[in-house]
Amino acid sequence: MNCKIIGSPVEILLVEDNEGDVRLTHEALKDAKVHNNLRVIPDGVEALRFLRREGPHRTVPRPDLILLDLNLPRKSGMQVLAEIKKDPDLKKIPVVILTTSEAETDILQAYDLNASCYVTKPVDLDQFIKVVNTIEDFWLSIVKYPGKK
Repeated sequence: MNCKIIGSPVEILLVEDNEGDVRLTHEALKDAKVHNNLRVIPDGVEALRFLRREGPHRTVPRPDLILLDLNLPRKSGMQVLAEIKKDPDLKKIPVVILTTSEAETDILQAYDLNASCYVTKPVDLDQFIKVVNTIEDFWLSIVKYPGKK
């Protein structure tokens, strides 16, 4: 179901190194109710460079929403989350943890670091798409972002 939206699209940053999960997320969001741009960064170090608009990312738009895996190369998702929430220019961006970890310590730590929410990725393909669609329904259809109508 495509719907034409006037104005700028919602910018989504997916920080994920698993190509299968990237493909599934892309598929689930391509027919989203809200027009969006999905950008993918596969590791924690590069995600922070992207968010800080460093190097080749100088002209990228700031994301309205970050979907963050915890198990990343070079810098863990928890480290990325901690740096985002310490940075006055980035801390207001909602960060949805989207990971395979069901560990209570990870859940508590993510919320201690001010994650917006914590979602465990299902292993079942249909359930994974349903989870991404639910994230889309809430974060792209209901939540209001500064400067977006």
